Amino acid sequence: MPKKPPQPRSIPAFANTAKAPLSPSVTRRAEAKAATREKILVAAREFFIAEGFEAVSMRRIADAIGYTPAAIYVHFKDKTELLITLGDRDFRFFHSKFRAIEAIPDPVDRLRAAGSAYINFALQHPRHYKLMFMTKWPIIDPLQCPLEHGNVDEDSYAFLDSIVTDCIKAGRFGDGYRDHRIVTQVCWGAVHGVVSLHITHGEDPWCDFTNPKETASLLLDACIAGMLAPVTRPPAASRNGARKP
Repeated sequence: MPKKPPQPRSIPAFANTAKAPLSPSVTRRAEAKAATREKILVAAREFFIAEGFEAVSMRRIADAIGYTPAAIYVHFKDKTELLITLGDRDFRFFHSKFRAIEAIPDPVDRLRAAGSAYINFALQHPRHYKLMFMTKWPIIDPLQCPLEHGNVDEDSYAFLDSIVTDCIKAGRFGDGYRDHRIVTQVCWGAVHGVVSLHITHGEDPWCDFTNPKETASLLLDACIAGMLAPVTRPPAASRNGARKP
């Protein structure tokens, strides 16, 4: 006799599967903890940008917000964890600016759009950009980071590299631009150079700086155009239908 299939377990009618609402005191404690954590992160960002990661101590961050070092260690075990937390937040925000670009079918157009998104992010969020790309970071094991290294859905460098690789595989770049690592870093360096120059020296009265977005976009276009493979056109036909030599 065949066995009956197992029947789903029923939940008693009196069982309450919904979570009980938190008490006001628990909610207040959670909000206070989140607010303290945010204060620590804000202070750490400014110190890391202004003085560099190595020069900053947990004690100095604590003094800046009126807390004891012990209070900070409740939230973060060390300043490396502080930096990783800031980086995870910033790089997720940064990568969100590239979501719409993924659907662009032509890889060269996708590369140009990615460069434009990068420029816009840097100019609109210079404090984030300074910490992400203009502050020296310690060597951090990718396994320590919440973002997955090499995953194009999370790793912005891997995303850029994948676009460059698509351009090369499609034969869109010339023979001198076949190493995807070099080309990726060339494209990154081109836009980074202009926006970082503007962020650090844009108010310098000795230089008549132009609109940074226009300058960075022009350099990006020139960089991409210089790498494109020459377009091979078929020989034009003469009036009698014969091909011209």
